[in-house]
Amino acid sequence: MIQGFKEFIMRGNVIELAVAVVIGAAFTAVVNAIVTGIFNPLIAAIFKSDSLANSMVVTLPGDAKLSFGLVLAAIINFLLVAAVVYFVFVMPLNKLKEAQERRRAAGLPPKDATIPATELDLLTQIRDLLAADAAKPGTGQSPR
Repeated sequence: MIQGFKEFIMRGNVIELAVAVVIGAAFTAVVNAIVTGIFNPLIAAIFKSDSLANSMVVTLPGDAKLSFGLVLAAIINFLLVAAVVYFVFVMPLNKLKEAQERRRAAGLPPKDATIPATELDLLTQIRDLLAADAAKPGTGQSPR
């Protein structure tokens, strides 16, 4: 039972998931800081309110309140978070992938990679070395 648990924990998927959760938490903090620190104050200035969530409240009979500002604030917050994620993270990564694909299509290796020798390349080198060795005078062999 302990061995099975150890194998489960040591799988790459579990480690990758743990790393994704930690990075996701840090990523959330960055996105929230951009939205709350930059965009929310701009929206509050536009609507001349300390908070959009506290504005646009309609009081109904019986002290019930409809807070259209709260709903609007949530929608705007969602759109801002989506825009920050797209323009700060997704778009630059897509541009990087496109550049790598163009390099691959042109037959160029990625900038940080070396081309590994194929089996055919290695066999060709061995053949050439054997042919060069056989052609040397005094080896007793003649080139084929």
